Amino acid sequence: MKTASLTNNITYHEKRPTIQVLLETETGKEIRIAFKKDQVMKEHKTPFPIVVEIFEGKIDFGLNGTVHSLKKGDLISLEGGVPHDLTAMENSIVRLSLNKADSAKRVEDVAKNS
Repeated sequence: MKTASLTNNITYHEKRPTIQVLLETETGKEIRIAFKKDQVMKEHKTPFPIVVEIFEGKIDFGLNGTVHSLKKGDLISLEGGVPHDLTAMENSIVRLSLNKADSAKRVEDVAKNS
């Protein structure tokens, strides 16, 4: 058994979203992304399917030229290879579920380069 918390020990980076791996299992990874208001993850794509949950706050999620306003409790899933971007409309906590074969470093690189 493994445990983690989406709300404990949150660190907000001043210039970019903060990425933290919370759990890693045989099949996937659970990552917390902490956004300060107005922080962005520029358009990017993942090689594998993902699920994004807005745990706290509001995120504008850009997908195929359309912005989806997501709020606390909303979920969105994407197949691999789909370009998307995120903009925090307020301080937000996002839970990202990754395939085991995907890399948390890839997510960190997206945040650093945004």
